[in-house]
Amino acid sequence: MPGNGQVDCQGTPAFGPACHDVHRGQKSAGQALSADSRPAYVAAIAAVVLLLDQAVKVFIKLGFSLTERVTWIPGAFDIQFIENDGMAFGWALPGASGKYLLTAFRIVAVVLLSIHVARVAKQGAPRGFRQALALILAGAAGNIVDSICYGRIFTRSSFGQAADWSWRGEWGGYAPWFRGNVVDMLHITVRWPEWWPVDTWVGQEVFPPIFNIADVAITCGVAWIVLRQKSWLGSGSKWSQSAPNEGPEEGTVPASDPAGEPVTEV
Repeated sequence: MPGNGQVDCQGTPAFGPACHDVHRGQKSAGQALSADSRPAYVAAIAAVVLLLDQAVKVFIKLGFSLTERVTWIPGAFDIQFIENDGMAFGWALPGASGKYLLTAFRIVAVVLLSIHVARVAKQGAPRGFRQALALILAGAAGNIVDSICYGRIFTRSSFGQAADWSWRGEWGGYAPWFRGNVVDMLHITVRWPEWWPVDTWVGQEVFPPIFNIADVAITCGVAWIVLRQKSWLGSGSKWSQSAPNEGPEEGTVPASDPAGEPVTEV
């Protein structure tokens, strides 16, 4: 006999607080499991990568003269400061109009990607997929900051002299808003060996372009998605087969056993 005349959520007699406590616990557990599915999780990853990218760029811009080089791993890796007014790995569109077009394209791409990332995060996309999108988003945003701001906040870098903050220089910034140069500094110096079958490659650098952390983030994010696209996005993936658990639809009748009694949860 129930002590207070209450019934549980499935229609069976129960002691008052028990049913509500069970379902409250289930709700809390579900919230804990889905904590990293929120857009803020992706935003936090992107923010960390973006801050690292900008910190390194500012350090290089203020501490290195143009083309200055420091060898970290002889024959393998150098830090060498260059600037480019184009895309990843030094590729560029010619002229001022090309610069404005490229910056506008980057901004539109970042806005659309941000919307997509927020949407797939709410849908419960695989964690790795969300992390890969965060890397791409951070890399694109990092190079946008250079293009938009660096021409106004830094003086011009030159051979033999590092740049300074624009408000401390005699002539101010070196370019208008949206026409700043992207700072690159990572240089892989590994060369093709003498036994390589292509003679014209022997002694040449395996990967000549100088790049930055934003470029690395974009490349890693894209490569990660390409390598895992079948398990993340394919027709057989768990994400594509599952839908968010919305619970029973309004108006549905609880399941019953053969005797007609409602089935209660244990």
